[in-house]
Amino acid sequence: MFMAKSCKASLDPAVCEMVEKAEQEGVRTVWDRYQAMLPQCGFGETGLCCRHCLMGPCRIDPFGEEPKVGICGATADVMVARGLDRAISAGAAAHSGHARHLVHTLKKAVRGEAPDYAVKDQAKLRSVAERLGIPFDEENIAEVALRVAEAALSDFNEKESEAPVAWVATRVTEKRRNLLSERGIMPKGIDYEISDVMHRTHMGCDADPVNLLQAGLRCGLADFAGCSMGTDISDILFGTPQPVVSEANLGVLKADAVNVAVHGHNPVLSEIIVEVAQEMKSEAQAAGAKGVNVVGICCTGNEVLMRHGIPSCTHSLSQEMALITGAVDAVVMDYQCIYPSLATVAECMGTKLITTMETMKIPGAIHIPFKEERAKEIAREIVGHAIEAFKRRKGMPVNIPQIKTKVVAGFSVEAIVNALSKLNAEDPLKPLIDQIVAGNIRGVALFCGCNNVKVQQDRNFITMARRLLKENVLLIASGCGAGALMRHGFMDPAMVDEVCGEGLKAVLYAIGQANGLDGPLPPVLHIGSCVDTSRAVVLATALANRLGVDIDQLPVVASAPEAMAEKAVSIGTWAVALGLPTHVGVMMPVVGGPLVTQVLTDKVRDLTGGYFIVELDPELAAQKLLKAIDERRVGLGLSVAGGVRR
Repeated sequence: MFMAKSCKASLDPAVCEMVEKAEQEGVRTVWDRYQAMLPQCGFGETGLCCRHCLMGPCRIDPFGEEPKVGICGATADVMVARGLDRAISAGAAAHSGHARHLVHTLKKAVRGEAPDYAVKDQAKLRSVAERLGIPFDEENIAEVALRVAEAALSDFNEKESEAPVAWVATRVTEKRRNLLSERGIMPKGIDYEISDVMHRTHMGCDADPVNLLQAGLRCGLADFAGCSMGTDISDILFGTPQPVVSEANLGVLKADAVNVAVHGHNPVLSEIIVEVAQEMKSEAQAAGAKGVNVVGICCTGNEVLMRHGIPSCTHSLSQEMALITGAVDAVVMDYQCIYPSLATVAECMGTKLITTMETMKIPGAIHIPFKEERAKEIAREIVGHAIEAFKRRKGMPVNIPQIKTKVVAGFSVEAIVNALSKLNAEDPLKPLIDQIVAGNIRGVALFCGCNNVKVQQDRNFITMARRLLKENVLLIASGCGAGALMRHGFMDPAMVDEVCGEGLKAVLYAIGQANGLDGPLPPVLHIGSCVDTSRAVVLATALANRLGVDIDQLPVVASAPEAMAEKAVSIGTWAVALGLPTHVGVMMPVVGGPLVTQVLTDKVRDLTGGYFIVELDPELAAQKLLKAIDERRVGLGLSVAGGVRR
C-alpha cells in the first residue's frame, strides 16, 4: 500500500508522480482542465438546464421564484427526467454497440470471412445456445454459432410481446421476468428502447416525469442486454476467463521494451495485438528492444488482463499519465472513455497515437481502419509503428514510477462456481449460501463505474472497500472500479489478513486451500470490464434461483463510488431495475427535480425492489450499503451483525 504518498489529485502515488512531472514540463492534464472549469454551472449540476430545442438553452432556478418552467413549459422534473433518460440511452448505445461489433465478428469468424478468429470456448457456446433454446450440435459448431449470432441481432429489433429480449429474459429469475413484464419495464428491443427515449425526450413529446423514468428503466434494461450479450460473445470468441496472476500500475512499463498500450473497451482488436506482439519479438529486438511489452488501459486492459494476464498500466481518469512517463511508444485505441487530449500529450511525449474504429477518430492521431477480415495484417502494421517510435525513443530518459501491485484477476461466474465446486461438487453454490447464512459473509457488494475528476482519484473506492471488507462483505468489481482497487493491492491475496474481517478471511482461505492454493483468494474478485458487470447479475440470479427467491431479496448491493460516464448511469439504472440498492458517489444531475429525486431514491422500490442511494461521503455510503444488506438479511430471516435472527 502506498497511501502516504498520495496527492490532491489521486491516492495513486504513481499518478501523483506523473502529475508532478506534467506540471514541470507544462503538459496540461485532466486535473488542470477541471480547475479551469471552476466554478461549474450550478444549473447544469442539478439537471436544470435544457437545450433540446433551438429556443433554449433554458434553465430553472431551484431557489428563485421565476422561472419555474422552460420556454416550452417543461417543468424542473421534466427537464431532469429527459436529461437522465438521454444519458441512459447513450450508455445503452455504447454497450450495445460494443456487443453488436462482437456479434458481427462471430458471424465473420464462423463463415470463414475472418480467418484470424474462431470459437475458442465451445462449452460457453453450448451454455448460451441451450439458454436460448438452440439445439447444440458439436458436429456443426459453425451453424450453432450462427444461430446464436442471429438470435443476438434479433434482440436489437422491436420484439413481439410474447418474445421479450432474450438477453434480459433468460438472464434473470422467472419472478423478475414476470415482474418486468407485468409492470411495463421489459424492453421491446435494444435499438427500439434507445430510439424510443430519443423520441420521447424531443421537444413537444413526453412531459410526464414518471412516464419518462419508466422509459428510462426499460432503456436501462436494454443496456443490460447489451452488456450481457457482449460478455457472452466475448467468452465464446476469446475464452471464458479463469484466474490469472499479473500486475497493475505504471510500474509495468519497461524502459527497454517497445511499450504498446491497448486502450478502450472492445477485445476484438486487442486480442490480435497481444498475439502479434509475441510474433514480432524479433523485429523489436532488431530495433534494440528486449521485446514488445503490451499493457492495458481502461476496459480493453481488463479484457486482456483476465484472458492473458496482460498487466494493467492505468485506468480512465489517469490515462494521460501513462504517456507522460515518456515510455509508451504507441497507444492503440478502439472506442469509449478515450480522452481527445491524448493527441496533445502524445505529441509532447513522442507517443504514436493510433485510432482504429470508425466510431472513434481523434485529430492528430494516425487512423488505421481495422477490419476483422485482415486482423493480423493490420495488427502487424500497428505494432510496426510502435517499433519505429521505440527507435526514436531508444536511449532517451524516461520516468516510470517504480510502483506496481500483484493482481489475481479473471473471476468469471464459471470460475467462481468451479472454485466453489472444490468444496461441494454436487451443489457448488451451497458453500457460498451457507457462509451467507452463518454471517461469515454478511452480503455481497458490486463495485463498478469510473473515476471522476471531482473526487480525489480512488479515494471513494478505497475508503468504502476497506470498511465493507472489515464488515465481512464479499466484494466483486468490474471496469475502472476494478482498476482502482487493483492498483491499491485489493486484488493481491497477501492483503486479506490486513483488510478483511475474520469471517470473510476464513471463507477466502477455505476456498483458496480447497483449490490447492498456498493462501486465500484475493480480497476483491475481478469479474472483468464494464460490460462484464453483467456477470454479477448472472451470479445473483443463480443464488436467487437456488434459494427460490428474487434478486431484490438477496443481501446484494451495488456501488459506483466515482461514477463519470453515461455508461455508468445506464448500468446503475438496470441494477435498480433488477432489484439492487445502488449507490452513486457523485451528485447526479437530477436533484433539481424533487419528484424525480424522490422516485429514484424511494418510490422506484415499490416498482422494482431496487433504488438509488446518492451519497458523496464514502464512509456514510458504506454505512448505508451495510444497512441495505442487513435489511435484506432480516427479510430472509437471517441474523445481522450484532443482532439475532428475526
